[in-house]
Amino acid sequence: MADTVREIERKYEVDDDAQLPDLAGAGRVATVGQAGTEDLDALYYDTPDQRLAADHITLRRRTGGKDAGWHLKLPVAPGVRDEVRAPLSDAPPPELTALVRSRVLDREPVPLVRLRTRRTVRVLRDAAGTPLAELAVDEVRAQRAGESATAGAGPAEARWREIEVELLGDGDPAVLDEVGRALVAAGARPAAAESKLARALAETGLDRDRPAPPGAGPDASRPRSSGRRGGKGNGMAKVKSKSKAKGAGKKQAPTAGDVVLRYVHEQVRVIIELDPAVRRDLPDSVHRMRVATRRLRSVFRSYTKVLDRAVTLPIGLELKWLAAELGVDRDREVLTARLQSALAEVPRTLRLGPVAARLRIWSERRRAGSRREVLSVLDGPRYLSLLKSLDALLEAPPLRPGADRPAPEIVGAAVLKDYRRLARRVEAALAAPAGRKRDEALHGARKAAKRTRYAAEAARPALGRPAKKFARRIKRVQQLLGDHQDSVVARGALRELATQAHKAGEGGFTFGLLHGREEARAADRERELPRLWKKVSRRKHRAALRP
Repeated sequence: MADTVREIERKYEVDDDAQLPDLAGAGRVATVGQAGTEDLDALYYDTPDQRLAADHITLRRRTGGKDAGWHLKLPVAPGVRDEVRAPLSDAPPPELTALVRSRVLDREPVPLVRLRTRRTVRVLRDAAGTPLAELAVDEVRAQRAGESATAGAGPAEARWREIEVELLGDGDPAVLDEVGRALVAAGARPAAAESKLARALAETGLDRDRPAPPGAGPDASRPRSSGRRGGKGNGMAKVKSKSKAKGAGKKQAPTAGDVVLRYVHEQVRVIIELDPAVRRDLPDSVHRMRVATRRLRSVFRSYTKVLDRAVTLPIGLELKWLAAELGVDRDREVLTARLQSALAEVPRTLRLGPVAARLRIWSERRRAGSRREVLSVLDGPRYLSLLKSLDALLEAPPLRPGADRPAPEIVGAAVLKDYRRLARRVEAALAAPAGRKRDEALHGARKAAKRTRYAAEAARPALGRPAKKFARRIKRVQQLLGDHQDSVVARGALRELATQAHKAGEGGFTFGLLHGREEARAADRERELPRLWKKVSRRKHRAALRP
C-alpha cells in the first residue's frame, strides 16, 4: 500500500572541505541537534530514453535510513514534490508504475543510476523546542547502472557533497529561506541541479541527447532528437524551417501550424500530467483532464486546414470516449453538489423524510462505481493506445498546406466558421417548442459554444486580445446553456430519488419541490438567452477576428 508525503526542501552545493556554520540564530532557529548518520543506497529507474528524468520525476529503490522502500517523486512546484512510497520489493511496484504510465507508455523502467550516500543529519528547532527543519549533509557517490554503465561518453562515476534542508511537518516555508541565507553567507551555493539524479545524469554524461518529455512542445529545454523513432522529429521544426529560409536573422510571424500545434502540445501535456493526479483522486483532477480531452478534440475539428482530419478523426473519437468515461465521476460530483446546495435552501419545515440521507447514499453508491470504472479505464489497453497515438502525433504532426500560411488568416477564419455554426444552433433552439425538443436543441448549442470558445482560445497567440475577449463572451453563453443542461439532468435525478423514496415508503414531497424549482431555474435561463445572445453576437465583436 502506497502512502504520500509532501516534500518541501532546498538544496545547496558545498566544497568538500566546507564547514557547516552555526545555524543557531538563523531566523527562528534556536538550537541545532545531532540526529545521527545514515548510509543510503538508492537505485534509480527510468526508461532507456529517460522519459521520467525529462519530466523531473524520480523512481528509486532505496535501502538504509528510516524510510527504506520504493519512492516515486512527482513535482508540484519549484522545491516542492510529492513522494509516494511503497514497501521494498525486487521490482518496481505496480501502484507506483501506474502513476507514471502516461509518461513511459509501454516501456519498462530499468536501472539507470546508483547513488550511495553518507548522510549526516541535524534537526533545527525553535525556542520552544519544536522541530522546524531537518538539515542533511550528504556525501554522494553516483555510478551508472544496468545497461547505462557502458553508455555515453562521460565518466562512469561522480562524487560530490551537498546540503539538503527539508521542512518538517506543516511548518512555514520561510524557515527554509532564513536557513538558506545563513548557508549562502557561509559559502554554500544554491544547487544548479534540482535533484541528486539530475546531477548524476549530468556529471556522468547520461543526460546528453535526452529527448523532451511527451507533449512538452516546441519551447522545451531539450527538443526531441530528430533521430528518435524514425527520424521524423516533432513536426514544429518542419513548420518553422521554411520561414527561416525566407529571411535569416529576422523574427518571423508565427504560422498557423505554429499556433495550432502549440495548443495541441499544451492539451496533451495536461492529459499526461493529470493522469497520476486522477489516479490519486486529487481534487478537480478528473474535471481538468476531461476539459483537456475536449479542448484537444475540439481543436482537431476546428483546424482542419492545419491538421489532416484523416489522422485526427480516429484520435478524436478516442478522446470522446475518454471524456465520456471521465465524465461518469465528474458528472456525479457536479450533480451531487447542485442537489445538496438546492436542498440546503429548502426550509426545514419542508424537508419531509430522510431526504438528505437518501441523497447521500445515492451519491456514494454512484461514486464507488464511477471511481472503479475510471481506474479501470486508465489501466486498460484502449487508453494506452490513445496515449501512444498522441505521442506519435506530436512526433510527426499530420500537417496540411494551410499550416504554412500566416496564422491570423487561417485561425481567424476557423473561429468565425465555428461561430456561424453556433449562431445557427442558438437560433434553432430559440425557435424550438418548449419541452424536450428545446432542451435537446439548447444542449446542442452548448456544445457548439464550447467548440467556438476553444477555437478562440487556441487562436490567442495569433489574434491577441480580440480572441481573448471573444472567447470570454462565448464562455458566458456556454455557462448559461450549461446551467440549463445541468437543470435537465438534475430533474432526471430528482425523479429517480423520488421513485426510490416512494418504494421505501418515504414521502417524495421534498424531491418534487426541488424538481419544480429546477424547472423554474431552467425557464429563467431560457428567458435570459435571447438578451445575452444579442449582446454576444454583435458584428463588431467578430470584425476584430478578421485579418
